[in-house]
Amino acid sequence: MVGIGTKKDLSGQSALVTGGSRGLGLLIAARLAVRGCQVTIAARDAAELERAAQWIERHTKVPASTQVCDVRDETAVAEAVRRVATDQNGLDLVVANAGVIQVAPVDALDADAFHDAMSTIFDGAVHVSMAALPHLRESSAGGRLALIGSVGALLAVPHLLPYSCAKAAVGALGEGLRSELDGTGVSVTTVHPGLMRTGSHLQAEFGGQSSREFAWFSGLAGAPVVSMDAERAAEKVVRALERRRTRVVLTPAAHAAGLAHGVAPTVVTRLSGVANRFLPDAGGAAGDAGRIRQGHALKDVPRGGWPEKLRKLGSALNDRAARRYNQMTPGPPTSAT
Repeated sequence: MVGIGTKKDLSGQSALVTGGSRGLGLLIAARLAVRGCQVTIAARDAAELERAAQWIERHTKVPASTQVCDVRDETAVAEAVRRVATDQNGLDLVVANAGVIQVAPVDALDADAFHDAMSTIFDGAVHVSMAALPHLRESSAGGRLALIGSVGALLAVPHLLPYSCAKAAVGALGEGLRSELDGTGVSVTTVHPGLMRTGSHLQAEFGGQSSREFAWFSGLAGAPVVSMDAERAAEKVVRALERRRTRVVLTPAAHAAGLAHGVAPTVVTRLSGVANRFLPDAGGAAGDAGRIRQGHALKDVPRGGWPEKLRKLGSALNDRAARRYNQMTPGPPTSAT
């Protein structure tokens, strides 16, 4: 077995990317294909997966395989991982990326929202990791596992509380696995992206005054300087895998937020409370409040006030990303970043 850090070249290795049908997962899969990996992408929607595989082959000239799999289903995950390992004569690299984004004030949520986030994001990461580890241990190249966390794992973000809780659990999982697998030849890389222009605002779910929530979220996620180009983010993730990095934080804003919270958590929490006062409350617009709606359903809803101004700031870049990265068709929310 090759020891950790002795082989950066990924050519010829078998790779599995969950949540790989759109957004960041799709771009990571494409970057792995360019490096010569035998790539399999997994997600819940078969049609979406097929479009994603065609997208990868069109952009990289390398074919990609697909596996329909709901990461919340432990048995289905184990079977999908087994099939990939059998079809590709082993499994060398796994990226656990599947997730869901829920944007709403806590007053507009119930416990089910937290259960859904934990089931998809955290349980999904656990199911993928546990199913993959026996195969990664057998990799002649030394297995690599990447767990996609978030800046929300570094500090709780207002109106993203279920997401932040689940991502914090993923962060703990990644660090714990890295420690326990030390010396086995398997490396674990935990990635905490900040805002990225992936077009995920169309797949995210919004509650409370959902159209206003959509406005501020889509605006920030697409705003220059604050958000990061998704292709650049995917490249950084793959480079971190090549180098077997332990922890990667993407975007200067995420770095600053994580550092500030680590140094002065009380101050940062109070500042988050101030920021929360500028976000929409749970009450509101007739016919709009209290419903959980996907971004696709809100794209053309009339909006007003400062959230609309913010939305316009980032909408062009973010909507372009949605068109480019297979986000335009409504479907199950399986891309978390």
